[in-house]
Amino acid sequence: MTGGCADAPRRDTTGRQVQRTLDARAAAVLRHDEAGYLAALDPSARQLKAAGRAEFANLTEMPLSSWEYLLTGVRRAGDRAVADAELRYRLDGYDPSPVTAARRLELAERNGRWYITADRPGRGGGQQLWQQGDVEVVRGTHSLVLGVGQEPARLRRIAADADRAVPAVTAAWGGAWAGRVVVVVPASLDAMGRLLGAPAEEYRGVAAVTTGSAAAPGRGGGPASADRVTVNPEAYGLLGELGRRVVLTHETAHVATRAHTSAATPLWLSEGFADWAAYRGSGQDPRRTAPELRRSVVRGDLPTALPADADFRFGGDSRALGRAYEGGWLACELIADRWGEERLRAFYRTVGAAGAREAAVESAFDKVLGTSPERFTADWREYVGERLAR
Repeated sequence: MTGGCADAPRRDTTGRQVQRTLDARAAAVLRHDEAGYLAALDPSARQLKAAGRAEFANLTEMPLSSWEYLLTGVRRAGDRAVADAELRYRLDGYDPSPVTAARRLELAERNGRWYITADRPGRGGGQQLWQQGDVEVVRGTHSLVLGVGQEPARLRRIAADADRAVPAVTAAWGGAWAGRVVVVVPASLDAMGRLLGAPAEEYRGVAAVTTGSAAAPGRGGGPASADRVTVNPEAYGLLGELGRRVVLTHETAHVATRAHTSAATPLWLSEGFADWAAYRGSGQDPRRTAPELRRSVVRGDLPTALPADADFRFGGDSRALGRAYEGGWLACELIADRWGEERLRAFYRTVGAAGAREAAVESAFDKVLGTSPERFTADWREYVGERLAR
């Protein structure tokens, strides 16, 4: 009897080799090595090389402290491959954790090495700011403003607005946050949509939005995400001084509260607190700041329940959206007026730390405020009528 052994199956090392290409590209970004950055691109792809050269020049303006790729999947077909990866980066002095952007990379193998032939947003992702043009950077006292296609003077004004918003939010939230904000200003509404990976029409009339990752339920108070406040240059430009202050204070409040905001937090609370922080101490007449809800009150049509999450959707009935925001604001104002500002902060943190939406709010009403959802809703309806019918 003779024996023998079959050849062991060859192990596919494509993922490891692609990761090596991406690691080299990341290292080149951090050491400002244009040649190294371009070396990851297919030598025959002239158009891609030209775009890569422009992107690299824009990247050098950004104060990066880290840049890396995490490969999450590779599908190979001969000498071609498609890879899914997470781009993770931090802005020095501003990001407590990395920004994560989904990327889909197409690659080709040449002489035993993998080269990038296309780099696109992954599922749910958007274009990156440095892919939209020359990045202008303005540093404020408490802010970092990154703009494309904007006059430096305008970016400095936005930085000044953000610098006023940060201490206002610190006073409202109680100081337990990083105390700085990153503001992104694209060239247009369409460019804003590309950054956010959504139709631009969804943001028409919206002056700014905040993006970041909420904490997992039950983990309120965990590490804060690297939030970005993205300004719609068209809508923001139409605002007066008060409007700009309210918008940036509202969005900065989302940054401050992010570590205590989870899937257990209803939108009436997160959006209401942000508006409460923005209007706190302003002396504004609620009949002017809550016009849509006031119209309902004047008609004798008081809301029967606190706003649901679905009421905060963009792209639908703008008046209904206004009533939702105004109702959330007055709910938070009621808590601050009747129970005190510290109880409002404790209520927010308690809800965000809960494990499930269904029990979170009811439990917080009981433990923090000594009331029930039903009793609070009745009190809120009465408060709305009193504040808006005068």
